[in-house]
Amino acid sequence: MRNQFPSWYVYVLESLHNNFTYVGSTNNLEIRFQQHNNGEVQSTKHYRPLKMKAFVAVETEERARQLEKYFKTGSGKAILKKRILTDEAPKGA
Repeated sequence: MRNQFPSWYVYVLESLHNNFTYVGSTNNLEIRFQQHNNGEVQSTKHYRPLKMKAFVAVETEERARQLEKYFKTGSGKAILKKRILTDEAPKGA
């Protein structure tokens, strides 16, 4: 029987000092976020402190890696900015 709840996450971090945005994936969101803010992740250590802007829960590591890779493409970044990271409510909501 499969777990009823997704166990992998694709997350988006943003630096509190500039417009730096980072996309990653993990199976432990809380620990990974701490690692980023403790300077343990080479890609983000110079941009601390970071805040969690968004995350998406998915069922498998494979799906998380696929989604992370997509969000790092031009069209994926556009979707993140337009649909997920915006403060505007969707039209009709």
